[in-house]
Amino acid sequence: MKSEPILRFEGIIKQFPGVVALKGVNFELREGEVHVLVGANGAGKSTLVKILAGVYQPDAGRIIFDGKPVTMKTPEQAFEMGISIVYQNFNLIGKMDIGQNIFLNREPLKGRLIRRIDWERIYSETQSVLERLHVNIDPKSKIDDLPVADLQMVEIAKALAVQSRILVLDEPTSSLSGQETDELFSRISQLKEEGVAILYISHRLEEIKRIGDRVTVFRDGEGMGSGNIEDMSVQKIIKMMLGRDIKKIYPWRARETGEEILSVNNLASSNAFSDISFSLRTGEILGISGLVGAKRTELAHAIFGALPIGSGQVRFKGRTVEFRSPKDAIHAGIGLLPEDKAKHGMFEILSVASNVTSAGLKLLKKGLGLDLNKEKGVVEEYKEKLNIMTPSTKTQIESLSGGNQQKVVLAKSLFTNSEVLIFDEPTKGIDVGAKEEIYNLMIELAGNGKGIIMISSELPEILGMSDRILVMKEGRVTAEMSREEANQEKLLEAAL
Repeated sequence: MKSEPILRFEGIIKQFPGVVALKGVNFELREGEVHVLVGANGAGKSTLVKILAGVYQPDAGRIIFDGKPVTMKTPEQAFEMGISIVYQNFNLIGKMDIGQNIFLNREPLKGRLIRRIDWERIYSETQSVLERLHVNIDPKSKIDDLPVADLQMVEIAKALAVQSRILVLDEPTSSLSGQETDELFSRISQLKEEGVAILYISHRLEEIKRIGDRVTVFRDGEGMGSGNIEDMSVQKIIKMMLGRDIKKIYPWRARETGEEILSVNNLASSNAFSDISFSLRTGEILGISGLVGAKRTELAHAIFGALPIGSGQVRFKGRTVEFRSPKDAIHAGIGLLPEDKAKHGMFEILSVASNVTSAGLKLLKKGLGLDLNKEKGVVEEYKEKLNIMTPSTKTQIESLSGGNQQKVVLAKSLFTNSEVLIFDEPTKGIDVGAKEEIYNLMIELAGNGKGIIMISSELPEILGMSDRILVMKEGRVTAEMSREEANQEKLLEAAL
C-alpha cells in the first residue's frame, strides 16, 4: 500500500440553505485500501461523495488528486479521472437492458465506412463482468424486470466494467444475500490487490471489520477521527457516530396481543409465491425472514393490492377483502413501508409535507380545495412525534437522509390511520441511531394496538424485534416459530 494518498480533502466546507453539511472536513484515501466511512444519516457522508463525484462544488477547501490540486466540475470529469460511484439509490435506466446501461455513453463502435454500435461486444463484455461477480443474469434483461438484489449487482458491475482508480461503494450490501456479499467482498479484495482505492460506506457495522483497512467517522458534518480498523471496536465507532453509547438496540418488551386483525389463507400469485397462510393479531409484531429471492416483498405487495392474487383469500377485520390497488388497501386501513422507498414509497421532487399527506388528501378537503392550515398542523405534529430531521416541512424529501425519509413514509401511513403496517426492510441503509428510533416507534405502535408485519433480511433484527416469526423460501412458508424457540441456526436452516 502506498503511503502517499491518491486522494486528499483539505478543509472542505459545503453549505446548503439552512444547514452546513461539511464543516472543514479533512480526509484521505490511499491506493490499494478499503477506507470505510461511517456516520449517522445526515452526518455528511453523501455530501462528501457528491463532491468527489463532481455533483457538488465545495464552498471552501481543496481536493488533491495524485498530488495535484483539482476541481471536479462535472460527474463526467470525475469519471474520466477514474472515479466510479455506486450510489445507494440506483442510477439505472429501467427501459434499457443491462448491457445498454453498463455501456451507456461509451458504446463501442465497429465498421470502417459506416460506424455502428458493436452490440456483440457490449453483451459479451457485460456477460464477462457479470461472471466475474458470479451473477447469473442475462445481459439482455430489462432493468425494470429485475429484483432489487440484481439491480445492486448491476450497479457494481457497471463500475467494475471501467478501469476505475477510485471506487466508491455506498451501502453496497444492503440488498445482497450472505453469499452475494461474500462474492462482492472477494471481488473487492481482488481490486485492492490491483491497487484500486475503495471508499466504502456502510451502516452495517458488523461487516466493516471483515472488509475495511481503515475507518473514518463523521458526525454532524465533521470528521470525528480516523484509525486502523483493528484498533476501532464497534462500541467505540457507535459512540463516535452518536456522541453516546447504545446499551440496548432492540427495545422489545412483552405486551398483550388482541384479536386477529389480518389473515391470509392459501394465498398464491403466479410466478411469485403459493400456498401462503398466516394470521396477525393487534399489538403483534410478526417477523418474516428468508433469503433474497424468497418472495417476501411480493407477498407484501399482494396483500397491499399492488400485485395480482391468483388464488386464496385475505381477511381483514373479520371480512374477506379484495384490494384492486394500493388505494383500496390504504382506505381500508393497511399501510406499507416499501423496501425501495424511492420507487414505491415517496415522491422525490415533492416536499416533506406533500409526501406525508399524499395518501390522505381526502382528510384535508375544505370546499373545492385543501385546508392548508390543517395540513401544516398535521405535518408539524408528525415531524415532532417521529423526530423527522428536516430544515423545513417544505424541504424536498430527496434531500433528507435515508432514516428521515423512512420516517416520512411512516408518517404517511399513520396519517391515514393504518391499523396494519407492513415494514419491508425498515432499517435498510440507515444508521444505528436511526434504527434505534425506528425500533422504538414500532414497539410504541404495537403497544397502541397496531398489527405489524416486519420483513427483514437481518437475522438479529428479526430475532430482536419479533413476537412470532415466519420463514419463507422460494415463495413458500417453510417454518413458523415463537420468539422463544427461534434462533439464527433454525432460521437459516428453514431458509436454505
